[in-house]
Amino acid sequence: MREITELQDIATQVRRDILRMVHGAQSGHPGGPLGCADLLTALYFRVMRHNPEKFNVDGTEEDLFFLSNGHLSAGWYSVLARSGYFDTSELGTFRKIDTRLQGHPATEEGLPGVRVASGSLGQGLSVACGAALAKKLNNDPHLVYCLMGDGEQQEGQIWEAAMFGAGRKIDNIIGIIDYNGQQIDGAVNDVMPLGDLHAKWEAFGWKVLEMNGNDMQDTLDTLEKAKQQCGKQQPVVILMHTDMGYGVDFMMGTHEWHGKPPNDEQFEKAMTNFRETLGDY
Repeated sequence: MREITELQDIATQVRRDILRMVHGAQSGHPGGPLGCADLLTALYFRVMRHNPEKFNVDGTEEDLFFLSNGHLSAGWYSVLARSGYFDTSELGTFRKIDTRLQGHPATEEGLPGVRVASGSLGQGLSVACGAALAKKLNNDPHLVYCLMGDGEQQEGQIWEAAMFGAGRKIDNIIGIIDYNGQQIDGAVNDVMPLGDLHAKWEAFGWKVLEMNGNDMQDTLDTLEKAKQQCGKQQPVVILMHTDMGYGVDFMMGTHEWHGKPPNDEQFEKAMTNFRETLGDY
């Protein structure tokens, strides 16, 4: 089992990867992936039961992860590569012509770790509920995780999936909402206020937990609590409070870096926030 300091070092390197990828392509989304680096690291290096060396699309006999907010792809690709799904050198092809690392995850090129295309917001939880129900029908004891955005909660399909998950008592799924309060056009509360999101998910029949997604220990503890809630005839969702652009002083707390790459000067300044821990690709 990896110690928390090792996980923190991995998350630091993931943040370096994110900045390098988005800067290298001069395209992409740095803010959300920087905020979710701790969660993705915790899942792939400690929490999930998965086998990078024997990846298969069906995902039988292992835990599954679905990235609903597909614009966080840079962070996911980094974690997939660092955990052994493909060589880290491929990270340098992010958003380039003929790459397997599309701006939003795609399946036509067969990138290991990716089971569905995502990025059309609102769809991921429906896919995750279907995969979790299939596991239950197949007596597969493994879990399904799904990461969503808070702006994504404005999509109606999210709430259709929420009703389905609770109505079918799909108790082997853990939904996670990146609750950073920012989306591409501004603050979530200015674009379309979500109200009491905790109460809404409870009203839809889900067990609701909350955590600080930029604190590795709290992330690990809460994910363990979520796992303990599984198997109790009720799906689980975590409201994960993060800062968009976490760790980069001039990116944090604003929607401006939702989908804007840093220029050369900004990139060099941003990289000073994170020491190299695993070796840059």
